[in-house]
Amino acid sequence: MSAARTDGDGSRRIAELEYEVRELKRANETLKQYVSRALDLDTASHRRPDDRAPDSVARAAPGLTARAAPEPTDPPRRPGLGTGTGLGSGLGTGPGAVVEFRVLGPVEAAVGGRWVDLGAPKQRAALVLLVSQVGQPVSVDVLVEALWDGRPPQSAITSLHAYIANLRRALEPHRAPRTPSTVLCTRGRGYLLNSRAVEVDAHRFWTNATAGWQALDRGDPRRALYAFEAGLALWRGEAYAEVAAAPLVAPEAVRLEELRLSVIEGRCATLIAVGNHEMAVPELVAFTQAHPLREYGCELLSLALYRAGRQADALSVLRAHQKRMVEELGISSSPALQHLELEILRQAPELEHS
Repeated sequence: MSAARTDGDGSRRIAELEYEVRELKRANETLKQYVSRALDLDTASHRRPDDRAPDSVARAAPGLTARAAPEPTDPPRRPGLGTGTGLGSGLGTGPGAVVEFRVLGPVEAAVGGRWVDLGAPKQRAALVLLVSQVGQPVSVDVLVEALWDGRPPQSAITSLHAYIANLRRALEPHRAPRTPSTVLCTRGRGYLLNSRAVEVDAHRFWTNATAGWQALDRGDPRRALYAFEAGLALWRGEAYAEVAAAPLVAPEAVRLEELRLSVIEGRCATLIAVGNHEMAVPELVAFTQAHPLREYGCELLSLALYRAGRQADALSVLRAHQKRMVEELGISSSPALQHLELEILRQAPELEHS
């Protein structure tokens, strides 16, 4: 019976992750379509007679045409999280939230605004596993398997129970003895973090990213820039660092990293859209060096260089990228990059900011 229940929980989680990945791809495509059209870099095959430029883009880039991006979907929300935009660099608390978790880097927890000691590495790892599944029970078997890499000692379950007891004391320091925990709860033969009692920076990051894309959709690039920067400020290192490779956590860690890269690109695209191309150049240089095969980053860097009066450098970036794609992958650059190269060569007026 427990095996069937575990399989059902796993299938449900996989389905949720697949949904979130689809929504992420959709949001990223929305961003790319919006910025390329705002800069008039889209190909003719994508244009429609009813294209219009949002007022804010028209003001930021006179003479350019644009069309509004499709309405982005709201991010999947776990019950109990706040619905505000959460645009500060720190964490807020949702309705009833009493514990704040930071997992966009080494795990940290605050109770009543004060950071708490989360104990030894395995105890911290157990907490990260539970935070990655907020609102959903995680079985003892799954926790043991992840914490001891499939080779648990005979004392593993006893040790896990001790970790849970220690974490409950840390997360609910004022809970009376022998009273049920309201934060780290027991569910069958497993444990669950109550989504109504906690706030997680990874969820806030998703909210900020979505707020940025929605601001672009409204034609408000400055608000989008603020939201993107607020989201990126939450990152302190690798997501779920202690257990990022664990099968239970790895899909979520990968999803968050992909979203982070998309938000970096979105921020730089928005800087270009509002005329801060010289600020975008050094950030995009570092980004493309770290992620040389991401074509959108290369496209943005080339455009930023061109707008900064560096046509030769812009062409050099595009050609170096094309060479790398051929040598490493055996493929050509995307049509968008080929189109941009031609536009730079002919010094197309549409590429100019003003």
